[in-house]
Amino acid sequence: MQQIEASELIINNRGAIYHLDATPDEIAENIITVGDPARVAEVSKYFDSIDIERSHREFVTHTGWLGKKRISVVSTGIGTDNIDIVLNELDALVNIDFTTRTIKNELKHLNIIRIGTSGSLQADVPVDSFVASTHGLGIDNLMNFYIHDNNEEEKQLLHSFVTQTQLHSQFSYPYIAGAAMSLMKHFVDGYYQGITVTCPGFYGPQGRVLRLGITNPQLIDRLTDFKFGHHRITNFEMETAAIYGLGKALKHNCVSLSAIVANRIHKNFSDDGSVTVEKLIVKTLEIISEKL
Repeated sequence: MQQIEASELIINNRGAIYHLDATPDEIAENIITVGDPARVAEVSKYFDSIDIERSHREFVTHTGWLGKKRISVVSTGIGTDNIDIVLNELDALVNIDFTTRTIKNELKHLNIIRIGTSGSLQADVPVDSFVASTHGLGIDNLMNFYIHDNNEEEKQLLHSFVTQTQLHSQFSYPYIAGAAMSLMKHFVDGYYQGITVTCPGFYGPQGRVLRLGITNPQLIDRLTDFKFGHHRITNFEMETAAIYGLGKALKHNCVSLSAIVANRIHKNFSDDGSVTVEKLIVKTLEIISEKL
């Protein structure tokens, strides 16, 4: 089997992968990702014990135990470029032999659960509510660099999205991937469900205007109005589609959970989004402990 060269898989002097600075034995198979490095401790404070604490740049990792479940929580930073690093390195940690630099014969399938914040695109999805993303639809360009497949429903959703919104004329061609049903089925009660659009930025790419004009002032309306059968776009943010796209291509199980801190239709913002995020963390850990 062909070895992966040192320039492609960078391993430091302690045998850890470059960006995450984690070794294969320091990562659990149940993983929570958060954007903010400070939020790692907000999750791990609920663990019964913490065995590993690593930190390198914006990537912070805590691994420990919640009852009999071993869990890692990893910060990704903001954006799909960081997700590209985190998902590939998490996969490498469990599916590449660091001694021989070869892909393992038996591959592991991680459970990856994103806990993040997001803006609602529907009037009936209020601030301080939770969304579980049925699909991630990216209007960035990350998955266009990878070979990946879509099932028939995803192909139809994507075609309908491009036809209705015409966003492909101004952005890289969109991509889509669905959540893992093995995880999604646990996040129904107390969650709105819908498509999450992933944007390549926070201001212009999400239709915000400060001092610069934007090329697509109808962006919010186009996303809000999109319909395909029972599917609609509930929210947008900056990571979900990349997690779903890479996760599906690498055969990991992924679901993205969002605390809604802004409603772009009503133009309001949560009075205390940290409380909402805390409630989402607690609810998610209860589900992991009881059902995964």
